[in-house]
Amino acid sequence: MTSTATESRIVLVTGGNRGIGRAIAEEFVAQGYRVAVTARSGTGPEGTLTVTADVTDAASIDSAFSEVEAKLGPVEIVVANAGITRDMLLMRMSDDDFTDVLDTNLSGAFRVVKRASKGMMKARFGRVILVSSVVGLLGSAGQVNYSASKSGLIGLARSLTRELGSRGITANVVAPGFIETDMTAALATEQQDAYLKQIPANRFAKPSEVAKAITWLASDDAGYISGAVIPVDGGLGMGH
Repeated sequence: MTSTATESRIVLVTGGNRGIGRAIAEEFVAQGYRVAVTARSGTGPEGTLTVTADVTDAASIDSAFSEVEAKLGPVEIVVANAGITRDMLLMRMSDDDFTDVLDTNLSGAFRVVKRASKGMMKARFGRVILVSSVVGLLGSAGQVNYSASKSGLIGLARSLTRELGSRGITANVVAPGFIETDMTAALATEQQDAYLKQIPANRFAKPSEVAKAITWLASDDAGYISGAVIPVDGGLGMGH
């Protein structure tokens, strides 16, 4: 549980209407934070404010933040979770397949963090949490675009730490492995078994396990942790 000092803090989770982003938003709500989520369509979980935003469009992000600021107050914790995949072997991957994934997953995080940092610097407090992936460190055949985008978040967080650390702002990365989602449930049994053999924990993570790592990084208990990469992968990416 968070302390009473953190319970009223304002959180924005991008892509918080489904999957891991939704689980993150639900956990923040359960711990008493005031939570907004961005979505291109759909709505966030009960107890959240949903704002429409496209992370590839700076004006859209600015409008979303302005709405959150007007209805809840300045964003103190931002979780950059919105992401897409365009999996394809290198020789078949188009320039657009590569740049579209980078523009959403990496440049999108940059745009969101840049807008959030204004209020954080003024308040001399902030938590920036970037949702990466084990493949950002481990690599993955057919995912050079996705892996590159997720790896880039680490450089972003570490540079932010050096730039903003003296202002009471931390920037960290969470790197999930295989998560129990609709996507993994749809995999053939043999494919699931092949993935499980690579994971020392011999199971996929629950979305809530990723969410709890993120809410901990947002708490006062993690105030001296910055520039870190926290794996939530059952040991899959060890040594990377």
